[in-house]
Amino acid sequence: MLKLYFSPLACSLATRISLYEAGADAEFVEVDPKTKRVLADGRDYREVYDLGLVPALALEDGALLTENAAILQYVAELYPQAQLAPRDARGRAELQQWLCFIGTELHKALYVPVLDRKLPEAVHAYALAKAPSRLAWLAKRLEASDYLLDRFSVADAYLVTILNWSSAAPVDLKPYAAIGDYLKRMYARPAVARAIMDEKKLYARELARHASIA
Repeated sequence: MLKLYFSPLACSLATRISLYEAGADAEFVEVDPKTKRVLADGRDYREVYDLGLVPALALEDGALLTENAAILQYVAELYPQAQLAPRDARGRAELQQWLCFIGTELHKALYVPVLDRKLPEAVHAYALAKAPSRLAWLAKRLEASDYLLDRFSVADAYLVTILNWSSAAPVDLKPYAAIGDYLKRMYARPAVARAIMDEKKLYARELARHASIA
C-alpha cells in the first residue's frame, strides 16, 4: 500500500486529492510541519526524508518518492483508469508545463514568500509584484477551458491546492473572474471537497496543538 507523508493543507494536499480521484487505497501519515515529528509515533520525520519536507510517498517496495510534480505524475501513471494525466507526448509535455508553472511561479515564487511572516516586508512586496502577470496568464487559460488541460488532471489537483492558500495569503484573486469560477468548480468536485474537509479538521487540531505549547 502507498503511504503518503503529509501536513494538513500543505502542498501535499494535491496528492491526497489525486489519490481520492483515483479511488486508491493509501495510508496517510501526518507530519507536524513545525516539530517535524510523525504524529503517529513521535519519530523525527527527517529519519524518513532528510529535508523534512512534504509530500513524500513511500512506495510498496520501500522506495521513497519526493517532490510534488514527480509524485503526482507517478500517481497518475499508477492509476491510468482515473485519467489524471494525458497519454500522448504533447499532452504529457503540456502537463509538465503546468506542473512547472504552478511549482515555480505560484507555489515557490509567490505564495511561499508572502506566507512566511519572518521575511522582510520588502520580500513580500517583491513577491506580490509578480502576481498580476502570473495570475492574468493563468486566468486567460481558464477563460478558455474548465481545466488546465482538456479534462481534470493532477495539475488541477496541484493548482487548487496552491490557490486555496489565498484564504491565508494576501494574494487577491478577485480581479480574475475566471480563477474564481475555476475554484468554485474545483471545490464542487467530490474528491477535492472531501480532501479539503479531511485536512481542515486536521489543520484545526494542528493549530490547537501549537497553541497549547506556545
